[in-house]
Amino acid sequence: MDQKMGQEASKHKSESESEDQEDSEKLSNRILLVEDDPVLRQMLKNMLEMEGYLVEISESRPTALKCLSEIDDIAVMIVDLGLPPMTHATDEGLAVIREVRETTQLVKIIVLTGQDEEQSALEAICEGAFDFLSKPSTSEDILSSVTRAFLFHRKEQHMSAEGVARLEISAKVSDGLKAVREEAEEKLVRQVLRDTGFNIYQSAAKLGVKRESIYYFMKKFGINRESN
Repeated sequence: MDQKMGQEASKHKSESESEDQEDSEKLSNRILLVEDDPVLRQMLKNMLEMEGYLVEISESRPTALKCLSEIDDIAVMIVDLGLPPMTHATDEGLAVIREVRETTQLVKIIVLTGQDEEQSALEAICEGAFDFLSKPSTSEDILSSVTRAFLFHRKEQHMSAEGVARLEISAKVSDGLKAVREEAEEKLVRQVLRDTGFNIYQSAAKLGVKRESIYYFMKKFGINRESN
């Protein structure tokens, strides 16, 4: 009896892992990089491609929107807020975010800002950007942000396919970027745990993290089966 139950559990686990693998193979790993500085653009492109991402490049709002209209599997964008013709202002970058959010809801946008432009970053988050990075950023910070963006994009794809609305964040921009990020993180973890019936193994697989990370998030946000 115990052996049979163990075989069934093993079979179920294998089927679950197979489904996760099939899902991951269907998911896009394409990034659109919108940066007018050719040196920085090439450096970021090379770094992202070394990590296995497919990278499209653009140097302005018109070319970025044209690229989006021609390539339908872009999942994440990295956008410099200071784009031509007004490279010392954020108008063009913010305009890109607005237009993308109006037409391509699931694309996750990471903005690049100057070191002292937190207000601009907050405006970008308010317009619908997913995250922001201050220049210069380390490779580790950039890749971490990109990884998180793809996790959210993957989850929202599943939710959209199931007819569920995208994750909405209610934290006020005036609360600061940390509050916005943490609420997004908490909502994603809660949603995945609900979807899997609080199965830690499946939740970790869906989010692409270790099981220990799921326990950490549950403790951090006070999540338990009763409260969720």
